[in-house]
Amino acid sequence: MTRWEYARLEYRATGSFGADQHVDWRATFHHPDGPQDWGVDERFDDLRHLNRAGVDGWQAYDRHARLIGQPQRLNAVTYSLRRPID
Repeated sequence: MTRWEYARLEYRATGSFGADQHVDWRATFHHPDGPQDWGVDERFDDLRHLNRAGVDGWQAYDRHARLIGQPQRLNAVTYSLRRPID
């Protein structure tokens, strides 16, 4: 039976939404040893952070996007991650 360790990658907008089409996005990685700030991107670019997690053996198994306002704008994306425990 495989035992899993779980983590979460939160990718959240930090700026105002107004007319700014390139708001900053902050990546925070939450794992059993506590949260880590993985930096800020000048535009939505979560692939770099997902690849970083993948190098450490994490697998994304769920994605939840949060939209706000009218017209709807992406405010946050949370990835659920897991990796097998040796």
